[in-house]
Amino acid sequence: MRKRTRVILAVLLGLLLSVILGLFLLYKATQHVPEEYRAALEVDPVRQRQGSEEMLRQAGALAGDLEKKGRWQVLFTAAQINGWLAVDMVENHADLLPEGFSDPRVAITPDCIMLFGRARWGGHQSVVSLIVEPYLLEPNVLAVRIRDARAGLVPLPLGDVLEALSDSAIRGGFDIHWQKAEGDPVALISIPSPLEDNGRTVSIDDLRLGDGEIFASGKTE
Repeated sequence: MRKRTRVILAVLLGLLLSVILGLFLLYKATQHVPEEYRAALEVDPVRQRQGSEEMLRQAGALAGDLEKKGRWQVLFTAAQINGWLAVDMVENHADLLPEGFSDPRVAITPDCIMLFGRARWGGHQSVVSLIVEPYLLEPNVLAVRIRDARAGLVPLPLGDVLEALSDSAIRGGFDIHWQKAEGDPVALISIPSPLEDNGRTVSIDDLRLGDGEIFASGKTE
């Protein structure tokens, strides 16, 4: 009887240690920081402010172009976007971030956009990442394919991610619908023309990703 008890206790102890080890490894996995995010965070403040100012100038020039009849185009770099996220957004638009989320950054490749940020919940913190592939399905209809979502190295439940994206789109006044592409969810977002009330319509008919940059063009009629 004593031998059987010792065997049972040894098995239970082994299971307990396995659970503890699994939880520890899971926690360590959630603390992983992608190299692209680490590099974006390490940019010095002077370059961040320079990128933010360039982003604001580009946005101002785009707003002016949209008011005029004819073709328009714009190119934003990841450095400009990250500079704006680090400087102007923090100083003037901090309410744009959901509670518990901070330090958003992006990385852009010819194939996808990687979005990063720090998320806090229940006293824990992790770097969350979202990999998306944006493209135009047709003029003014943006398709965003969700390729991956993680907390550190741990995959996030896509249901929660899709619900959050839908809520954000609706709050922003966009129509959003979902479909599938090779098993990946794809958000179809209808982009309204911002100038229809002034007798003009704006259409986006080209969207391309490059190495560290995103290009868009269209026309105002």
